[in-house]
This record gives sequence, C-alpha cells and structure tokens, in this order.
Amino acid sequence: MYYSSGNYEAFARPRKPAGVDDKSAYLVGAGLASLAAAVFLIRDGQMAPERITILEASPLPGGACDGIEDPNRGFLIRGGREMENHFECLWDLFRSIPSMETPDASVLDEFYWLNKEDPNYSLMRATKERGRDGETNGEFTLSTKAQKDLARLFFTRNEDLEDKKITDVLGEDFLESNFWLYWRTMFAFEDWHSALEMKLYLQRFIHHIGGLPDFSALKFTKYNQYESLILPMVNWLQERGVVFQYDTRVTNVLVRHSAPRQGQEATTKTAHRIEWIRDGQAGGIDITENDLVFVTNGSCVENSRWGDHHTVPELDPVVHEGGSWALWRNLARQDPSFGRPDKYCTTTHLTNWESASLTTLDDRIAPYLEKICKRDPFSGRVVTGGIVTARDSSWLMSWTINRQPHFASQPADKLVVWIYGLFTDRPGDYVHKPMRECTGEEITAEWLYHIGVPLADIPDMAANSAVCMPCMMPFITSFFLPRRKGDRPDVVPQGSTNLAFLGQFAETPRDTIFTTEYSVRTGMEAVYTLLGVDRGVPEVWGSVYDIRDLLNATARMRDGKKVPLPSMLRKRLARTVLGDLLERNGVI
Repeated sequence: MYYSSGNYEAFARPRKPAGVDDKSAYLVGAGLASLAAAVFLIRDGQMAPERITILEASPLPGGACDGIEDPNRGFLIRGGREMENHFECLWDLFRSIPSMETPDASVLDEFYWLNKEDPNYSLMRATKERGRDGETNGEFTLSTKAQKDLARLFFTRNEDLEDKKITDVLGEDFLESNFWLYWRTMFAFEDWHSALEMKLYLQRFIHHIGGLPDFSALKFTKYNQYESLILPMVNWLQERGVVFQYDTRVTNVLVRHSAPRQGQEATTKTAHRIEWIRDGQAGGIDITENDLVFVTNGSCVENSRWGDHHTVPELDPVVHEGGSWALWRNLARQDPSFGRPDKYCTTTHLTNWESASLTTLDDRIAPYLEKICKRDPFSGRVVTGGIVTARDSSWLMSWTINRQPHFASQPADKLVVWIYGLFTDRPGDYVHKPMRECTGEEITAEWLYHIGVPLADIPDMAANSAVCMPCMMPFITSFFLPRRKGDRPDVVPQGSTNLAFLGQFAETPRDTIFTTEYSVRTGMEAVYTLLGVDRGVPEVWGSVYDIRDLLNATARMRDGKKVPLPSMLRKRLARTVLGDLLERNGVI
C-alpha cells in the first residue's frame, strides 16, 4: 500500500489482484469504515460480492452515522457529520455510489451540486444573554502569547506530544480566546484532551482556519448522514450480493502466531477463527489465510442510552461482554501490536457528553430560531450553517438546524433540531440541574431559555411545543484522550497476514479522528494492503506544506492585523514574487 496525489492514479482502475478469486472477507461491524471497506473490496479489489460477509451486532447498519424515524418518539440522531472538499478518500468512495434520489448521479455528484447551489455559512456563530448576538465578530481574539503557543504546537514533533494534554502546551490566554470557543464546540475538544490530536487537527485543516468563525469551511449532506450516506452504500452492496448478518455480536477473533516468514522481521499473525453470539447462542466460523478479517475496534457510541421527553437517559460506563470494547480487549490480550483499549474505555467521566434530538410540534419555536439564524428555517436551504453556541451556557450548549427536511419523511411543518452539551455535570442556567440528570422536557426548557423565549412561556412550550429525545454517550470523545504510539493498532499490524483494523481507533499517519474521512481512509488502506491493490491511496491533502495556506492562516489568526514593515523592506519586497505572495494572503 502506498500514497499518491494528483489525477494520474485518481481515475485509474487497478488490475485484478492475484488470487482474489479464492479469497473471502468478513467485516466486523457495519459502520462507515466497514461499509467503505466492502465497497473497496468489490470496486478496486474485484472480490466477488457474495464472498463478503458483514457481521453487525445491531439490527441496522450505520454505526455512529444514524438517523432514525421513530413513530412514537420523533426523529433521532446522535450527531451530525461536518465535511469538507479535501476528504479525498471519502469522495473517491462516493463517486462510485449511485444517488438514491437523483437519476444518473452519484452521491458525490448530488453532494457537489447541492453545496454549490446552496453554500454553507453561518450568520450567527454564538449567542449570549438568552439569544442575543454573542459578538464574536468573526474574530479569533488570540493574544500574541496565544499565537506563539499555537505556532509552537504546530511545529512540535508528534513524539514530543505523546500523553500530553492540551493544557500542557496551551495557556490561559489561548483558553480564553474565541479561537478555543470555535474549536472546542465544533470538534468537541476538552481542556484535558490530546495535545497531539490538537496539533494534527491544526495541520490537517490549516487551509480552513479562516472558515472557522462562520463555518464557510464546511459542507453538509442533504439529509441526515444515515439516509444520505449509509443507505446508498448498503443498497449498492446488497444489490451486488454482499451478505449482511445482523444481531451477531462478535466476541473474539482468534489469532495464530508463527515464526517470521522469509524476508519478514515480525512474527506472522493469522486470524483463524471468529467467535460470536447470535440469537443467544455461542457460535462462530473457522477461517483460513484466504479469509480476510476486518475489525472495527472500539466504538464512540457504544452504550449509548436514549431517554425520552419524560425520562432521563442512563449513563452506562461498563464495558459489556459482546461489545466492541470487549472484543478489542480480547484481541489485545493476544498481541501487544493490537493496541491498548483500556487507555480509551475506562475513564468515561472524561469522555462523555450528551446530545438531544428535538422535533417541533407547533409554530411557536420557529420565530425565535429565525431571529437568531437570520434565515427562514423552512426554506429548504442552509439554516444555521453549523452549530450555534450559547457561549454563556453552563452546559456549553450548542445546537444546529441543518437544511430541512432533515429526514426524507419529515412533515413540512416540523423542524428537527440537534442539541448537545459539552459539560454534562454542571447545573443548567434555567433548570439548575446537570444535563445528565435532565429529561427531554427539561433539556428543551434549558434550550428555550438560551434562545430567548420569555420565562413565562418556557414551561408550556417545553411541555407541548416539542418532543425531545436525549442520548447519553459515555465514550463519545474517548479517541481524544492523550495517547502515545502503540495505544492504537496500525490498520494492518506488522506481520499480519489477513487481519486489519478499521475506524477511529486504528492508526494511520497524518489524518485526524472523529471524521468520516478517517473511517473511509482506514477501510481503503486495509483493503489495499491485504489484497495488494496496485493503486495509490489518496494522500492526506497537503495544505500543511502549502506556503499560501500557511500564510493565509497566520494572517487570519491575527484577525487581519498586518505585519508592520520598514518602508525600505516593503519597497524591496514589492519587486519580488514573495512580496506579492505576502500581500495576496493578507500578511502585509
């Protein structure tokens, strides 16, 4: 497996890998990474689809990319997906998946047309004082010290940031800035999260720094991610004969170790049996070297628990047998190169937050939303353009309204709003209870308070103008915990002959977790490595090496303040390409 860039290999069709007709594949989990890997097995690996089996514990595919209509509880989403134009592997995937709504178009075509016609940007990034303008003014408010701290982090080696927290490298000046407000609420970073991942995010998205204050950097799907991304893939796979085996909880993958083969340094590791529980019965299947196994290890949404409008969701921190964390533990016991799962699944007080899906039931809430987002929420076009953060909320509450309808079956007179609180253990400003102890009705009341509904109207509107379904997720930011090399297994561990890891807890260089791109990239790298697909995996977009993007980001983080230059130096620069470059990117 190797990386490539440019058009030469982007549109090339690889030759059929040797021996693929004798191979089969088992994919543990039916999330985005696993589904993507199945597509790449067929499209680029040219494996027979009927030889591919996807093993999923739940009765539905999609993993964290959900979007469900419940007749009794409204529309349910645990989160949304923010995307950008340089998700190279994601778009390589979806150029091949047909749209389910637009004839003769791919999912990529449909997405591209939508975001060209209706580009995303926010008119109100934050509020304060119950729905008033949060006065961020598109500024980062980074002091000189904070700018220097960020620059120092940007240029620090990965190995020097292992097991360090953000607060180990960034000081109070930074934590009080608008930059941190934008960043932490957009990506769900906490003060104690990984300084290494913070640095990787800075480098990965340096070309979008200027778009942080108004979300002009982002692009969104037409509907929720389940209907817009997952269902078209599942439909494509099922039409070709891929086997989906639901209600199957894989408990272990047994691995045999052998002496290094000729020319190899590492011990050979070969998966030889998959064990599962299905319909309450223990079972499994013996496999050979010709059977490839792809495991999604760990899960940010495992133990998600839904409450309802009158019920508080449970916080369940336990690693249960038959779940993805327990599976990873069982694998890790067999070989140290399979990672250290307990680094991520044993401190849920540091990794939880709560979201809520709210569906309006009448027309009383919409005017308050239109006042804040400055757009008609029923227009079918961009509404908030991303999250709106109540910056003075003790929960650090944020909320968003994507293009409506957010579900294909959603009635025209209803709105679906997604709400989340980063701090679940702090008393609210209206309900005076921690978010984790609140029902959907109480969360609605807290939200209505922060969007400016008169105090006298809040109780009745919270009870009757919406239905709110809260969801507690104990592991949702576990992949952001401080880490070091070896905590996550490589996508294909050294010496592995037929076993690969997928998803947010597998290790691939330079890319950043908590993105759709990371899931798809790991799926692509796993397939290309185990099958020897002779086509380059698109490299992570190289903006971190582009002087134009670096200069532009530097200028934006100074809130447009120009670098003062002596007149003599300015005259000399004016006669050079460098002077033109600095001026065009707002530095001078």
